[in-house]
Amino acid sequence: MEKNKHIYIMQILLVCGITFGSQNLDLNNKHVWAASIARNVLYILTIQALKGVCVVGYTMYRKNQALDAKVLDRMNRHHVMMFLACVAFLVLSDQNVLDRSIYLIILASLVTDIPNIVKKKDNKITMNYAMGMACSYFEGYLVHVLPSDGARFFGFLENIRAYEDNQGVVFPVKKLFIVVTKSLYSPPALKDYNKSDRNDVARIEACSALSTIQKDVAGVKDRTYKNTAYKIYRPTGRPVCLSVEGGTPLATLFRVLRNRDLSEELEGLDREEVVKDFLTSLRKIIDKSPECRGKCELIYFDDTDRNLNLADVLLDRIRELEPNFEEIIAERR
Repeated sequence: MEKNKHIYIMQILLVCGITFGSQNLDLNNKHVWAASIARNVLYILTIQALKGVCVVGYTMYRKNQALDAKVLDRMNRHHVMMFLACVAFLVLSDQNVLDRSIYLIILASLVTDIPNIVKKKDNKITMNYAMGMACSYFEGYLVHVLPSDGARFFGFLENIRAYEDNQGVVFPVKKLFIVVTKSLYSPPALKDYNKSDRNDVARIEACSALSTIQKDVAGVKDRTYKNTAYKIYRPTGRPVCLSVEGGTPLATLFRVLRNRDLSEELEGLDREEVVKDFLTSLRKIIDKSPECRGKCELIYFDDTDRNLNLADVLLDRIRELEPNFEEIIAERR
């Protein structure tokens, strides 16, 4: 933020220097140049608005979705107020709000955007923050705990089966459940989401870790990875076993946003949009991987809604994935 302020001040000083240095500023015609500034501000905001409308329209088309009312919430209210103020000033001054030059300015703006559209082949592709986290999470973690490496680790499914045999339990859905929260926060223990003041809802408790996975990664000998088994205890019925954990990349981002030294750099970050993009990107990556497809289940949990209970949300997903889960857990030894 400080960087942007300093650059903005430098721009103001540069423009003032050029303006006064050229001696073309006629202070006797203040109303004329004020109207010119207002009209040009109006033109710039119009161009930005047109681009924004095109972006929203393209996103709706690509994602095949209706207009999201939240788009209005993301509008820059200062720009809207500035736009209306310029229109009001020009109208009250008996000046034309728009003239023929607006079309030329829009065309000129489109011309200057051509280099951004026609990129050279050697240009590098950039990705947004959420997509980067999804790729890093997949390649840096999921590929180590889900598929078999053909040597020391036989895969997540075999790890679950070994745990079932050792503990005498049954996992009705043999997938790794990953909980992604709206707030980005993930507590050290998922039992922190339990409703301690209610006995009529399910609760989740950690059991023990599945077999430890050891791999040589990036120069680290025998780096360890673990997944944890949980039980969901219901007011009625048998406990339900599953392997579940929080989404660590977003939990890390949550801590970053609380860091005062870094918070200014990420000011204005739309958390909800980051979560949405992270889930979308990670699902696509997993679906494209034959080794990981079908072994992971992403759970979005609105932890800001006090009426929601994580254990019940997980049970609903288990019921959706395996409608006969009651019969399956009844067969356990």
